[in-house]
Amino acid sequence: MAKREERAVAIPLLGDEGAAGEVLEGLFIAGEGAAGAVIAPPHPLYGGSMDSPVVSELAWACAKAGLASLRFNWRGVGASSGVASGDARAAGADYAAALAQLARSIPGRVVAAGYSFGAAAAARAAAGQPRVDRLVLVAPPPQLLDVGALREEGREVLLLTGAHDAIAPSAALAALVEALAGARLVTIDEADHFFGAGLAELGAEVAAWLKER
Repeated sequence: MAKREERAVAIPLLGDEGAAGEVLEGLFIAGEGAAGAVIAPPHPLYGGSMDSPVVSELAWACAKAGLASLRFNWRGVGASSGVASGDARAAGADYAAALAQLARSIPGRVVAAGYSFGAAAAARAAAGQPRVDRLVLVAPPPQLLDVGALREEGREVLLLTGAHDAIAPSAALAALVEALAGARLVTIDEADHFFGAGLAELGAEVAAWLKER
């Protein structure tokens, strides 16, 4: 697979969530077809940014599967406007702005993806979005997940976590998956929440799942 060029983009904040001219910093990689993914980073108050190795690995997996990708920084992180807070409403608005940006760039269906705090934000923001037909959620803290959003008809869900992850325990996510149609859980044997080990396996699992669909 030839390396695809990353393009910096400014993502305008929508409606009441941002003053005129306020933007989020993003990186866009074009795909081979009509589909694409929005990828959210982990918690902004704990070093979460689009430069996270896990977020970058998800972008690589999308490229390998032929999808475009847009990853972004939460408000107040990097070159994004505003003040970082980790507030769920603000995170939802940031993710919605990124979804709108991607929708202007591609004509096809959308994957909502994220890591940790960003995975939970992706699941919430995808609710009621008809173009979002797949979710890729890496190490989502179970208590932050909106189970109702995950149950939307026709939506496929891939959850991934590390076997040694104390923040997103495999057992808790397995119980959740049992209650969801169209959901699959992958546990990476070597990994904990930060994927210092198992990162390549994570990317390969995501790319393979996306290619199948």
